Amino acid sequence: MNETDVLDIAREALMVVLKTSAPVMLIGMGVGLIIALFQALTTIQEMTLTFVPKIVAIFITIVLFLPFMMTTVIEFSNTLFDRIANVG
Repeated sequence: MNETDVLDIAREALMVVLKTSAPVMLIGMGVGLIIALFQALTTIQEMTLTFVPKIVAIFITIVLFLPFMMTTVIEFSNTLFDRIANVG
């Protein structure tokens, strides 16, 4: 295994991390923006109002996107194991 292979594996690993975390991060950001807009319009500045809806939305997102995230990680793992087996 040379430097090119290591860089390729690192690039693929970063892409897997981005693909698996993107749905959760985007939903969390969207819910946060909606809550911030609601707070700005109503002048309600309750701290717990920001956390509870985000936690619920992120939990639901994880449950809904878990099959996609698992498939992505398993495919990357299988590709990585195949590369390791072909080196030796």
